[in-house]
Amino acid sequence: MNSRQRILGGGVQHVLDYLRRMHSENPAFFYAVQDDNGSSNGNIFWADATARMNYHYFGDSIKLDTSYRANCYSVPFATFTGLNHHAQPVLFGCALLFNESETSLVWLLQTWLQAMSAQKPVSITTDTDHLIQMAIAHVLPETRHRFCKWSILRDTKEKLTHVCQTHPTFEIEFMKCINEAETLEEFEFQWKSLLERYYLTDNEYIQSIYIARHHWVPVFMRGAFFGDFLSDEDNDAKNTFFDGFVNASTSIQLLIKHYEKAIAVWHEKEFNADLDSNNTTPILKTPSPMEKQAADLYTRKVFMKFQQELVETLANPATKIDDAGAITTYHVAKFGEEHKAHTVRFNTFELTANCSCLMFEFSGIICRHVLSVFRAKNVLTLPSQYILKRWTRNAKTGGGGTIEENPLELPSNSQESLTMRHNSLRQEAIKFVEEGAKSIHSYNVAMNALKEAAKKVSAAKKKNTDKTQVTNMVNGCNQGVDEGDIDQADSGQSKEEKEQKIRELTAKLDCINQRSEVYRANLLAVLKDMEEQKLKLSVKVQNARLSLKE
Repeated sequence: MNSRQRILGGGVQHVLDYLRRMHSENPAFFYAVQDDNGSSNGNIFWADATARMNYHYFGDSIKLDTSYRANCYSVPFATFTGLNHHAQPVLFGCALLFNESETSLVWLLQTWLQAMSAQKPVSITTDTDHLIQMAIAHVLPETRHRFCKWSILRDTKEKLTHVCQTHPTFEIEFMKCINEAETLEEFEFQWKSLLERYYLTDNEYIQSIYIARHHWVPVFMRGAFFGDFLSDEDNDAKNTFFDGFVNASTSIQLLIKHYEKAIAVWHEKEFNADLDSNNTTPILKTPSPMEKQAADLYTRKVFMKFQQELVETLANPATKIDDAGAITTYHVAKFGEEHKAHTVRFNTFELTANCSCLMFEFSGIICRHVLSVFRAKNVLTLPSQYILKRWTRNAKTGGGGTIEENPLELPSNSQESLTMRHNSLRQEAIKFVEEGAKSIHSYNVAMNALKEAAKKVSAAKKKNTDKTQVTNMVNGCNQGVDEGDIDQADSGQSKEEKEQKIRELTAKLDCINQRSEVYRANLLAVLKDMEEQKLKLSVKVQNARLSLKE
């Protein structure tokens, strides 16, 4: 046991006990200990069933967050995260890194990849750490590796403290050089000018980050998908999954509690975002059929970004500069900024377009320059190749193989797990609320169906409690065992063994009853929501009747 583990004491064992319990309750809950000796001597990794499912849908771009080191956390808590279809943080796994050697980091990445069924991401963002860089090169050689820009800025402030204090404008100019360069040539020119202005040409740190520019300067990263379309502030350190839940003072004894709280909060936020996207209609700003199409397909947050790009086409006209058979080339620029024009090549036959800004390749959302060309060519709806499913309302359903068709190599009994059943019920409940609230008639039908379902769930719970039959869950299969079977099966067992068996079966029965209670609570919550919808609709109908009388 290393020094850090000695300081953390029995808290490590508390975490291991939690992981073992979660895995026993749901085999789709994955965890591993380095060296696999079952003790608290090695690094620990875990990912629950939801994290593994989410990776199936949103694992194209990930972030390995090891900022606990720079922020001096008492617990070496690292996380794998990404963005869901609402551009919210989504969890893909957690780790406790007591050993930070290259070998341990390689183990971490390999173990995480194993949990994700060897499905490698397109891109990964990490801290500026040489050992992490080597581990990624070893395990994910084809994945585009980016350094967190926030960590570059943090290191720059630390290494160039004297410059920042003497020249308050340096930080602003440094970020402007990085963020506003539209071309490689423009960045090179501005970088050289910045270094000369602040006498940093021979600075070793500046030279080192320049050599690594392909890993962090945005203009060099645009050819790969990172899913970024928010502001730098939202995309970087401030929007991590555990921000506000785990911090430098969090003890290992409280880690699991805060871990579960963060999961619950983000689960609720995703649920609310789903409801908002499915049950409300955004305000359209143009008569374009393409805008209506996008409003119907995208989640609300993604649509707002698309709408912004579409509206900007009015100020970014497309000018044809070349016409060579099927390929037509355009320059697209804002009025008065023709020197910043982007080049768009449009294929008439295939309805495809490539823009020099590479926004679609980088974020998965089509840019104003291509939209301007579509407008000029009278392309009224978005071609299917420009609708990335991961940004749509139906990101987790249909097309491309569902989780049942491609189950991340989860155990066969994972469908019986509480987590997966809860997610399935949640998705169906959202659809049910959406359809049921469309009219008074459909509302009444939906309400009656829900009340009937609530009665059946309650009856099933009572049946589970009273019935002598006990459910023995083995490898995900439900096997009915009545008392006679138990007596016959245990005829060769001692009294102590029989009592132990009874205790085990009783514990499993209690677990089933608790799950039934969860389902009942979920249904009651939906019923409550439907009651509120009914009240709102009733008020609207009454107001309409009064208006007609007047």
